[in-house]
Amino acid sequence: MTDEVKKNFTVRITQANKSELVVILYEMYLFYLADAEEAGEDQERFREGLRKARACMDELIHSLDFRYSPANDLLRLYIYVIREMAGADSRSSAEPLKICRKIITELLSAYREVSRQDTSPPIMENTQTVYAGLTYGKGELTESLSHQGNRGFLV
Repeated sequence: MTDEVKKNFTVRITQANKSELVVILYEMYLFYLADAEEAGEDQERFREGLRKARACMDELIHSLDFRYSPANDLLRLYIYVIREMAGADSRSSAEPLKICRKIITELLSAYREVSRQDTSPPIMENTQTVYAGLTYGKGELTESLSHQGNRGFLV
């Protein structure tokens, strides 16, 4: 994952509500999975991609709210994905990652629809407001931030 992509995710996280955070985690997982798949013979890069993808899965598991019925089904899917990733790691093969990509892509599609309907406010309060498209550089669009003091921390 490039620094630009990381920066984009960081900005999106500061502006996201609960369902958008799930979408972002799925997208991050897919980026890290792609890093592992593209590693080829580079075992260190392959394992690093899997480790970061696993961290996304762990965060998704920890964010499940078991007061709602889909949480148990999602947990089973997440555990299955983790097992497939472990199999890929033990065999040093990207082949099992295809099923992981398919499952998470389907979930991402569903959660994107949920996040479109979710009108709750962002989780993080007191963050900088991002205005995209107000300034332009040569050949690029620049985001501007309005300064609000302490960047998300309450003092």
